[in-house]
Amino acid sequence: MQKNSTQNKDFRTLWSYNCVTVFRVAMQKSKPLSELMAIPSRALKDLSARLAARSQVLDAVRAALPAKLAVHVISAGIDEGRLTIGVSGGVWASRLRYSSAGLRKTVGESLKINILRVQIRVVPAL
Repeated sequence: MQKNSTQNKDFRTLWSYNCVTVFRVAMQKSKPLSELMAIPSRALKDLSARLAARSQVLDAVRAALPAKLAVHVISAGIDEGRLTIGVSGGVWASRLRYSSAGLRKTVGESLKINILRVQIRVVPAL
């Protein structure tokens, strides 16, 4: 059995055993997430801004709904005039569809955005 070891620039060590290659990734010193988030990065700033916008939409949708229905709304976002709402089950999606016209108007006014249509999705449980 011939053992051949090489190292590439990605810090992966490759071993070949009779035409079978095994990858082993060298462990690098991990950094805390707070330290990574503090690094100035355009991608992270864009992601943070999108997260804040979606959170604001979710809060507006939940505020416009009755309490029993609001707790089942998992996600919400607006893209090109379409309000997309994710709920935890089919029953809640059906109930939400009955109030979608009023919801479109209420959320649109609170966020000062013209919402053209509402799309409701059932989000699978994690």
